[in-house]
This record gives sequence, structure tokens and C-alpha cells, in this order.
Amino acid sequence: MKSIYDICAPAKLNLFLHIVGRRPDGYHLLESVFMLIDWCDTIHVEVRNDSQISREDLTTPLPPDDLIVRAARTLQGASGTRQGAHIAIDKQIPTQAGMGGGSSDAASTLLALNRLWGLNLGLDKLMQIGLKLGADVPFFLGGGNAWVTGVGEVMQPVDVPKARFLVVKPVQGLETQRIFSHPDLKRDTKSAILSGFAANTFGYGQNDLQAVARQLCPQISQALDWLNLLGLNGRMTGSGSAVFARMLHDAEIDGAPDSFQVKLCNNLSAHPLQGWAV
Repeated sequence: MKSIYDICAPAKLNLFLHIVGRRPDGYHLLESVFMLIDWCDTIHVEVRNDSQISREDLTTPLPPDDLIVRAARTLQGASGTRQGAHIAIDKQIPTQAGMGGGSSDAASTLLALNRLWGLNLGLDKLMQIGLKLGADVPFFLGGGNAWVTGVGEVMQPVDVPKARFLVVKPVQGLETQRIFSHPDLKRDTKSAILSGFAANTFGYGQNDLQAVARQLCPQISQALDWLNLLGLNGRMTGSGSAVFARMLHDAEIDGAPDSFQVKLCNNLSAHPLQGWAV
């Protein structure tokens, strides 16, 4: 039986996130830099010959029809293959964190099944499939850190210096829709330029969602206050409840608020599966 084990699905951090407008259909126009980090889920995939898609949760239980299952079924439909798959997932990236864990899992699943099923679909085709699953999936298929615009679908490769980060995930999660539908959300930030980001990579801009998110999820303020006590300049990532700060010096990271997940992470210059589809 064909299989691939220990497939990495890395998380991402948004170094900044600006909302520069809104389309007539209600979708928000964003500008951000997505950066890969070494906080990863691990996926194991075995081919099934009965066309069924099954999933095994090795750690955190996931919803029955999560993005992993949807990715596999969407790829089946797009390719016409009659092959199936059993997918086991060791879930480590927190949910509702703004770190893209579900989208990353979907992207790694698409890349693995494209190889195992012998489909040989090109990256452009996988990108089209990924976009149907979620706006962040194409980023994780793309293979590297990116300047992201539009509704999240327009990407330009960007170099990010190697650095270390402290990432904090409060117990409470945060649903994206609650933030983007909030009347107090700022939606008119001036459009950014890449040269401005390059001149101040880790201090550039802000997360426009953070003010509203702190209203909806007080634990975000707790996490940011704790980072401040450590002498670190924290910022929310994405549209979830996780926050992060660049580590410029050694800091004693004991004493985080109860039950918060705290992890030291390095950024990645490339996705571990870069080159699996071209």
C-alpha cells in the first residue's frame, strides 16, 4: 500500500495585517506578509483502493468534515481519480488562533495526495483547487513567505530575515466572522508599499483587527500584557486569538497566564514541501 508519513504542515504568522477596503460583495481587501514558522501539524497518508476518504485524529479531535477531508474530496472530484485515502493527523497548531493551521493541513494533504495518487497536477491547478477551500490555502501551497493582497489570493514572494518568536495562544479562540462583521472594525488603512516593509520588517504596520479582537476576546489583552512584562512588543496574528513577539533577547518565559499555550518558534525560509508540485 502506498503511503507517506511525517508530512509537515507548518503554521504562519501575519507580520502585519491591514484592511485597505471592501469589495461590493462584502469581502475585505487585505495587505499582509505571511511568514511560515516551525510550529507544525504532522500528517500521515495511506492510499485506499475503495475511493473512501477516512481520517484518524491522533491528538485533538477535529470536526468530521474538516478541511483535510474536504481537500481530499475536492481533489478527487477535480481529478476524477477513484483512489481513496486514510489520513492521520497529529494536530499541534491551535485552532481559532489566526495561524492558518487548517489551511496548512489542507495544502499539505493536496500535495501529498497529488503525489500518492500519481495525478501530477501542476501547482497552478492545485492553487485553483486550494482557493475553493479557503483564501489561505494557496499561500501554503506556494512554498515560501509572501506579500499578500486582494482577499488573500494575490501573492508575491518576499524575503524575511531569520528570527525567533514567542507565540502565545490564549485558551479562548476567536471566530474570523465575528471580527470582520464588527461595526468598529477599521477598513480604510492607507495602502502599504513593499519597500516600507523591507526597511522595518518586524516592526512594520499593525494588525487592524487587534482593537476589535481585544473587545471580543479579553484574553488577547492578557497575552499582550504578559509579553509587555517580558519587555517584548506583542502583536496579534491573523484573525484568531494568538499573539506573538520577536525575541531580541533571552527572556524567562515561565509565568504565562494559566493554560495559555506558549511556544518559542523559528521562522522558515521555505515550506518543507516546497517543490512537491511545480
